[in-house]
Amino acid sequence: MNKFILILIVIFGLSCTSSNNDKVVVDFSDTITIEQDTSVLGSKIVYIAIASMTSPKETYIYYSDLINYISKKVGHKIYIKQKKTYEEVNILLENSEVDFAFICSGAFVDEYKQGKIKLLVAPEIEKKVSYHAYIITQKDSEINKFEDFENKSFAFTDPLSNTGRLYPLKKLAVLKETEQEFFLKTMYTYGHDISIQMVNRGIVDGASVHGLIFQYLSQYHPERVKNIKIIEKSETFGMPPVVTPIFLKKKCFDKYQKIFMNLHNDSIGRKILDKLNIDKFVSVNDSIYNSVFQLKEFIENESSK
Repeated sequence: MNKFILILIVIFGLSCTSSNNDKVVVDFSDTITIEQDTSVLGSKIVYIAIASMTSPKETYIYYSDLINYISKKVGHKIYIKQKKTYEEVNILLENSEVDFAFICSGAFVDEYKQGKIKLLVAPEIEKKVSYHAYIITQKDSEINKFEDFENKSFAFTDPLSNTGRLYPLKKLAVLKETEQEFFLKTMYTYGHDISIQMVNRGIVDGASVHGLIFQYLSQYHPERVKNIKIIEKSETFGMPPVVTPIFLKKKCFDKYQKIFMNLHNDSIGRKILDKLNIDKFVSVNDSIYNSVFQLKEFIENESSK
């Protein structure tokens, strides 16, 4: 069982990013500081924006060690700025206001297709760089297939989420249905763990969630999934990647890639990865995201009919 909760972390390194005169203003609030030894890190500040795939508390608990490790390797003090949506993180990438970001596969496809970002690395888990979406409902529910959600409530994660939004849209497209006509009501939770919690408590009838996050909760917090059954697992999708702005300087791209790809070779880095059940970070080809690209194209083609 995987112990893996993915967050969106954005590292600001203005010395490494090219300027962009037409910047979109993004509100930064609720800053958390990770204290480090300034004699080692120097006076420069590194900012990290987080648009979590899990709730902010879970995000910080499980990734604080990784953030601390990266701050030492980069050589600068870190400030964490949590972001609510994937779109806000994409804006930061488009404007070259960040050096790199962990983003979800769904948020990745449009930005990459438009030539706005570059692939840096992706996590490898149990020797795989892929994962599934899980369609879930309550154990005692009479819902046993996606079609049974008609006139029921359903939770989406984020408008750009692959597992939490795009995959159920595909299911609707196959049925020749729209979410407005098919579901009784829908909502956005902005956290896979929150969607899972809402189904577990019976607040909504169902949700589509990140399989690795569900597996983590099943193993380490079974009470959070005790009332849930999985009625469907999707095809495999490429693991949510770490990306950089398209104009990031090559020396910075190479530096960050080296830090990630050497994590498993470092004793401290190995302990951090073991805690997250990540084997290592690897360089990947965009072909692993073909199923996500195809999913997006299918939805777009069906909606245009």
